[in-house]
Amino acid sequence: MELLWQLALSLHFLLLFHHSSLFSSFPLTNRLPLNHSTTKTDYHEDERHALLKFKESFMISKHASQNPFSYPKTASWIPTTDCCSSWHGVQCNELTGHVTGIDLSSSQLYGSVDSNSTLFSLVHLQSLDLSDNNFNHSQIPARIGELSQLRYLNLSHGAETTFSGEVPHEVSQLPNLLSLDLRSYIGADIPDDPINHLRLKITTLRSLIQNSTRLKELHLSFVSISSFVPNTITNLTHLQQLSLSYCELYGEFPIGVFHLPKLRVLNLEYNNNLSGMLPNFHSSSLISLLNLKGTSFYGSLPASIGNLNSLYWFSITDCRFNGSIPSSIRNLTQLERFMLGYNELSGEIPYSTGNLTKLAHMSLIENNLSGEIPRSLFGLENLESLVLGNNHLKGEVELEMFLKLKVLTDLDISYNNLVLINRKSSSNLTIPPIEALDLDSCNLSGEIPSWMMNLTALFYLSLQQNNLQGEIPLSLFQLENLESLSLSHNLLEGQIDLNLFLNLKNLSFLTLSHNNLSLISGKMSLNNASLPPLEVLDLVSCNLGEFPVLIRELDALSYLDLSYNNVKYLPNWIWEKRSLESLSVSHGSLTGEIPTSICSLKSFVYLDLSFNNLSGDVPSCIGNFSQFLQALMLQGNKLVGRIPQTYTVGCALKIVDLSENNLQGKLPRALVNCQMLEFLDVGHNQINDSFPFWLDALPELKVISLRHNEFYGPIRCPKPCTFSKLHILDFSRNKFSGTLPPEMIKSWNSMMMSNVSQLAYEDRVISFGGKSWIIYIDYAFTMSNKGVVMSYNELQHLYYMVAIDLSSNRISGIIPDVIGELKSLVLLNLSNNMLSGNIPSSLRKLSNLEALDFSLNNLSGNIPQQLTELTFLEFFNVSFNKLSGTIPENGQFSTFQENSFEGNQGLCGVQLLKKCEDHGMGSMPQSDGGQDSGSSSVQFDWKIILIGFGGGLVAGISLENAFGRNFFAWLKRMRIFKGRNLVF
Repeated sequence: MELLWQLALSLHFLLLFHHSSLFSSFPLTNRLPLNHSTTKTDYHEDERHALLKFKESFMISKHASQNPFSYPKTASWIPTTDCCSSWHGVQCNELTGHVTGIDLSSSQLYGSVDSNSTLFSLVHLQSLDLSDNNFNHSQIPARIGELSQLRYLNLSHGAETTFSGEVPHEVSQLPNLLSLDLRSYIGADIPDDPINHLRLKITTLRSLIQNSTRLKELHLSFVSISSFVPNTITNLTHLQQLSLSYCELYGEFPIGVFHLPKLRVLNLEYNNNLSGMLPNFHSSSLISLLNLKGTSFYGSLPASIGNLNSLYWFSITDCRFNGSIPSSIRNLTQLERFMLGYNELSGEIPYSTGNLTKLAHMSLIENNLSGEIPRSLFGLENLESLVLGNNHLKGEVELEMFLKLKVLTDLDISYNNLVLINRKSSSNLTIPPIEALDLDSCNLSGEIPSWMMNLTALFYLSLQQNNLQGEIPLSLFQLENLESLSLSHNLLEGQIDLNLFLNLKNLSFLTLSHNNLSLISGKMSLNNASLPPLEVLDLVSCNLGEFPVLIRELDALSYLDLSYNNVKYLPNWIWEKRSLESLSVSHGSLTGEIPTSICSLKSFVYLDLSFNNLSGDVPSCIGNFSQFLQALMLQGNKLVGRIPQTYTVGCALKIVDLSENNLQGKLPRALVNCQMLEFLDVGHNQINDSFPFWLDALPELKVISLRHNEFYGPIRCPKPCTFSKLHILDFSRNKFSGTLPPEMIKSWNSMMMSNVSQLAYEDRVISFGGKSWIIYIDYAFTMSNKGVVMSYNELQHLYYMVAIDLSSNRISGIIPDVIGELKSLVLLNLSNNMLSGNIPSSLRKLSNLEALDFSLNNLSGNIPQQLTELTFLEFFNVSFNKLSGTIPENGQFSTFQENSFEGNQGLCGVQLLKKCEDHGMGSMPQSDGGQDSGSSSVQFDWKIILIGFGGGLVAGISLENAFGRNFFAWLKRMRIFKGRNLVF
């Protein structure tokens, strides 16, 4: 293993220094040679002495350099020898004997460089390379500006060996500078939020551009600039390489940079707020590497990209590009890496892609591409990686076609509309050296292909969500390099001993969920045999009748999911597994109480024991037993007592679901310590409390459900409150009273976004275990929608489910006009309250509204004609109010049935099969027979006041005395009151 690690590290550094534009650049071919030979033996004693003093200021440590081929060059700096001819890394001028070049890259130096360093007395230096050493976070001294002859300066470094602090302004005062390299080469595993130890002021960058007009190379990756890119950079007409990745740049990138006549390398990777568009490329362009990964560049790919004849590396992964892939890419015959994943590209994959004979890596993952996979791709003999997952590709493809790619190591065609044909494999198939194979959701049927058992280099195999049948072949357990195996959501069957998977000695990820398998855990007889380093074990719905005993021996296990099984109890030893960070045993048969021994798992991140038969109190430690706990799911049990009241400062909870239990008491105010909380559901309990206005202190809160409890009193805050990120509010079936607070509604900013795509949950996953394993949080949620109680079990539903449900309370007063500003609302339910007044016409602005329920209130007036503008409205109910006038007939209103309007005596319209007659002052219900003597000339005011309902509607009518008997006679002729009880 150690040998493999050394080999991998060596290869990493070979790549690191080969592609200088991405990592660390060595001298250009036209630099001064930095060998230690010279034809002149004379040297300057003061310079030799300065070099020796410089050497003495450092220790030698093999850990100071990351390059596996590093060695201590200064070991050859012996006082009795000629520094110009014998010292490694020292270059002298042949005529004058002055030291003109120092190359101490990867020399295992450990120590600090300060302003007293004798290095700065070497004023004839033209080239200085101190890259890949450990300078212990010392600052670059301002005296660097005294080396005025410098043409090449390389202070690049590894992540943990970096210089720190502000780059001195004096760096910009080197007029002869041709190459400047201050970047970090962090390597392949870049953290999500890398720390930039060096900072460069925009004024220094501007000055550098102004003074060093002959710059050929500028490498500042991982240097924090935090500014826009100055337009003056387009004046660097000699520039060949520009590396500005991870610089925290923003604004619009100067498009003129693409047209710099000598530019070959442009790397802007991961400046998330840096935007721009690709230009029309000239046929004279020399660009060979273009990396815009993780920026906000947008627009379409120009057809002129085909003019980049020298392009070998093109990456726009994770940008905002749209449109189609131009067929002109056929001209990019030098292309080796073609990375277009995570954009919004559409159309088909051009057949001309097959012309890219040098292509080694191609990724189009997660776009909107359609059509079939071009047959021409199967002729690319150098293709090592083909990643096409998460698109809309279609058509039948024989799985064995991919075996024609003889050097293929990575294949991902998951989550498309493909139908993979799984033919019987012949014994003479040539198998490529595939290491990673992802065929999730590819409509693959039949048995697991037998040729897969010959993939001896395979470390990743995922066949989820297919129609695979039969038993798991025993030969699978001979793939000794397998690290990740996913077979969930298939039709695999048979009884299998879980202990068989212990033969896969490198296995760290295993999911077998949702098959027809019957797992048996068997007996453990380890006999000191080595166990696999399993970290993730997903055995959902595997017909388990007991808790697998082998789990006790898996020391690295971080994630365990045994949901939808028949496990009846949790063994006591499970609470002693210090490695365990995520446990889910939901929808099962667990009984008894949650033991207090759970409090010993201090590193827990995710706990889901929902929908079992657990009883007793919730342990008082549950809110603070782990400072890392992000999800607590205990809904659907028989828990009683009070919700634990203690939540410590720094609480990491993001989701708390205690719904559908028998919990009592008050909502714990200590929840305000959980500043990351996004989702809170305590619905269907017996909580007795006033409106929890203090939840406003939770800045990330998106979902609040207090449904079906005993909450009471007005929905008010003692001081202004915002709930600015709220998406879903469900206070239905409580005892809230008072009026709707317009000042609070005005602050619901997330509900006011007109573009619902902006409502995405920022933290969709929980990472754990120190690796890339993730848990997708299941924000399962139940609420009444369109008259039916609906469950939302996947997060994507909540992206668009922006909802307010205040139904079945005691809320009075009018419906505030400001509700019309909540443009993202999909559901609005205010039914079964005591609301009065008119339906606001401002609701016409709710362009995303699908369901509107105002039934069982005291609303009066007309149904606003403007509501016909709500083109997505599928459910509308204003029954049993006091509405009058004509029901709108246009748009969605033509689809609503009579029961949407019943119980409103003054309404008429085609939906109620009652014609309306125009009396000048508005429409009145019209009789369907007999003479209407004189009624057309009668004008009056009248009010229908709802005072109750039961077998019949009881209405009280207040009239002016002046109308007398004539009005009552008219009422008796109207069918609208047939069968009702009238009180005069």
